[in-house]
Amino acid sequence: MNRSYDAGDSFGSPAMQWIDLGAVDTLKAPPRRVVTVDGKPVALTFVNGRFGAVSGVCNHVGGPLGEGTLEGEYLTCPWHYWKFHFATGEGEPGFEDDKVPSYALKEEAGRLLISAEPVTQRNRKPHAAHALARAVEREPGPVRVAGISTTVMTRRHPRYSGSETLLEHALAHAAAHGAATRLIKLDELKFRACEGYYSKAARACTWPCSITQMDPKDELDRIYEAFVHWADVILIATPIRWGSASSLYYKMIERMNCIQIQVTIANRVLLRSKVAAFIIIGGQDNVQGVVGQMMSFFSEVGCVFPQFPFIAHSRGWTAEDMEENVAALKRSESLRQGAADLVDRAIALATTLLAGSGTDAHVARAGRKAFDPAAH
Repeated sequence: MNRSYDAGDSFGSPAMQWIDLGAVDTLKAPPRRVVTVDGKPVALTFVNGRFGAVSGVCNHVGGPLGEGTLEGEYLTCPWHYWKFHFATGEGEPGFEDDKVPSYALKEEAGRLLISAEPVTQRNRKPHAAHALARAVEREPGPVRVAGISTTVMTRRHPRYSGSETLLEHALAHAAAHGAATRLIKLDELKFRACEGYYSKAARACTWPCSITQMDPKDELDRIYEAFVHWADVILIATPIRWGSASSLYYKMIERMNCIQIQVTIANRVLLRSKVAAFIIIGGQDNVQGVVGQMMSFFSEVGCVFPQFPFIAHSRGWTAEDMEENVAALKRSESLRQGAADLVDRAIALATTLLAGSGTDAHVARAGRKAFDPAAH
């Protein structure tokens, strides 16, 4: 790019350096593009007959503002939708103090020139941190067991759920033996599906979850609070649906990618000394396949497992008489005892970890997570 200089003034102001971006007529369309100015990405726009140029880096978490969309006179970052004026760099109304750097522009002899340095500076307005962003510190107290039911049903007209009933039995047993317990029924929470922030860029998937930070009505914060800040034992109960865990289970763990990705990009393990165990009930088979996926996921987010980490029941592929399956579950003392024994094993391991036998030291990992994030 060609450079030129303005003469400094008599008051000692330095000369402004200008860079030739090209012919004016060729830069009007498309109305948004990214140019590089002294190695920095700059969002060059043409809106309502006027050029504007601001930093191509968003104030929030460094998203590619220059690759965003124009909404009126505001450029919207594609990661988390923060908005900045296309020419001044100021945030949208109400957030004007959030500013990205802006550049001076001028036209000479049919050419568009941009200042080599921004003429306004970046300013990040302080934003209150989300409650989930606090340091992970376990408060004193008994072992804490969070039970998560992933069963889907019409709650106004509830039906019998074998997995949920056994989960409730396990929690009651744990409470009777001194543990603190919390039951969360996913079906009672209103929360959005994962919207693929990680698919935009690894750093676009934030902790706390981007959706949780942007949408105060999203209720998956209760799961995050329980898993990261409260529970020592995470007990997941699911039915089998067409050979897989329930759809709500998958909706939940897709949103837990924000926990796992912290390991990958920041070497930050949010779940330490957490024990996971599982209750799997289905009219169809594939218990091993279901629990294999569940154990794989929860190991990836940092959980450990007790010996024999699940109980399960299935009458097999040919047993289509679900009313008999329900009856078998209701009269099965062995399954109730199995649920109690399962939570006992999980609590025993959690007690050992809490006593200090576990470690917070760095643990070597496999795959991409094995690499030093600072070096890649």
